Amino acid sequence: MQVNGAPSWKVGAGTSLAMCFALYLRDCAGLGVIGQPAVSPVRPPVHCVDPRQTVHAVGGLAALRVEWEAWWYQLVAGHGKGMLLPTPPEFPELDSMPALQRLTHAHYGTALAWTQECDAAWRHRELKRMHDVGQRRFGDLVRERELELGRPARNFSLSVVELPLSETRAWWVEPDMLILSEDLYDDEATFRSYIQPVVEIIA
Repeated sequence: MQVNGAPSWKVGAGTSLAMCFALYLRDCAGLGVIGQPAVSPVRPPVHCVDPRQTVHAVGGLAALRVEWEAWWYQLVAGHGKGMLLPTPPEFPELDSMPALQRLTHAHYGTALAWTQECDAAWRHRELKRMHDVGQRRFGDLVRERELELGRPARNFSLSVVELPLSETRAWWVEPDMLILSEDLYDDEATFRSYIQPVVEIIA
């Protein structure tokens, strides 16, 4: 989705395969709600396994937790864009994160299948939204703010990443990124409660 406000602002929305894949591994390993921002568990929930034996020789759970948080930081910093999934069979992208590399090796097939299913579901939902007034909600909030201020919105670009999260909410990553649970668009009041304060700051 692309929402443009002539000529000063732009909102681009999509999903991220790499972030979905990372969240699958986090929840699969039972690491809990970690990382910045600490987004909720995924939905549908994934089967949790004990990773201690898998990562014992490379620092154990403590190392796995640190490595996952570092990886998540990289993904968030890149807005989830341009980040490819780890490449089998050796996953060289994770060479500096041996515990995470081993976890990925152990669960790559199921993580990939789950991620692809989520991506397909997002694409189907996005097609339906193309004919839905909810698609205009970002634009409506910006235009309301412009009327309040009596001036055009400031120049801004906002990157929105939708993820299959169990909690219906948004996480603002300052200054120009929002992580949204996929269901947030379908709840206008809750959508407004999370997005309007961000629009008031950046517009």
